[in-house]
Amino acid sequence: MVAAASVVAAVGTVAGMVSALDEGGGKDRARPKVTKSPTLEPLPAVPTPSASASSAEPSPVKSSASPVPKPKPKPSTPRPKRTTADPSANSLYRHGDSQVIDWVRAHRGDPRRPLIESRIADRPAAVWFAEYAPGTITSRVRAVSSGAGSRVPVVVPYAIPDRDCGGASQGGAPDLAAYDAWIGKFAAGLGSGEVIVILEPDAIALSECLSAKQRTARYASLARAGRTLKAANPRARVYFDAGHSGWNAAAKQAGRLRAAGAASAASSDGIFTNVSNFHRTGDEAAYARKVLSALGGPPGLGAVIDTSRNGNGAPADGEWCDPAGRGLGPSPTLRTGVARVDAYLWIKLPGESDGCKGAPGTFTPGYAYDLARG
Repeated sequence: MVAAASVVAAVGTVAGMVSALDEGGGKDRARPKVTKSPTLEPLPAVPTPSASASSAEPSPVKSSASPVPKPKPKPSTPRPKRTTADPSANSLYRHGDSQVIDWVRAHRGDPRRPLIESRIADRPAAVWFAEYAPGTITSRVRAVSSGAGSRVPVVVPYAIPDRDCGGASQGGAPDLAAYDAWIGKFAAGLGSGEVIVILEPDAIALSECLSAKQRTARYASLARAGRTLKAANPRARVYFDAGHSGWNAAAKQAGRLRAAGAASAASSDGIFTNVSNFHRTGDEAAYARKVLSALGGPPGLGAVIDTSRNGNGAPADGEWCDPAGRGLGPSPTLRTGVARVDAYLWIKLPGESDGCKGAPGTFTPGYAYDLARG
């Protein structure tokens, strides 16, 4: 792919993603991911938990692939039960356990804290579930869905086999049969309220490392996953991986999405783009509409865009690893006012490193501060 996500699974991002790690009964955390892109092609990285005990994982990290493009990372950090005053957040849920929140609590006297807290930690972000732990996944997902109350949580199942094509976010279930069973347990924790599911970042856009037979099997598994999630909770809104505007051509990506069940109302509500990447919102919206048009399917299919770090667009040189000069994008909202764009979300957590300014998936205050000022 040309510009995949950054590093998705490595750890997690401050405000865009949350990952759930199985740490023996802890809480789920919001963690971002990093990804790379072909031109700008980052891959997810498996998230690591924050200092406070929690079962949520950081978002994966992506890496730019030379031969094989990688998707971008994932989730951002949710906050405690405190409600956000940001009107643009609408009714999105902010999880209370994340690396950025841990940092804010522990560094009240740091001069960077007010800006990082108000611009990143106080924003709703995705919660990532990147640890293959079938024995606890239902309870961990339920903890997030039930804790959201009337707000809408954003959850990211990230355990597909051969995840990230062996990159920084490698990992996942041992095989597709195990993955199917894991998704069934994941779905059982969704509850009955509205919830947004970002199904397996990079699983479709970044699949060149698989043989044709393996791709067909993966797509069939993703189609089953979508049906399982929506059957378990009819109010779940499930979105499939469309990469981003700098990666695969719209028609090519639409063909892959169709094979994965994204054009069926029984399994899909549309697509997601730009996870852990930096492409401008306008470019992503235009790309998403092209993909949806080529995809076909019900007219109600829409798109969600990861805007966690795309405020200044993608670096001209294609750099994907904690590139300088980036900034936060539009705040998370369910009211975009843009045709066929259902939401702007912070899936990758701002401030969680792709692996250059800090260890992959770890919250890096200097990086977060630069993004908040950008």
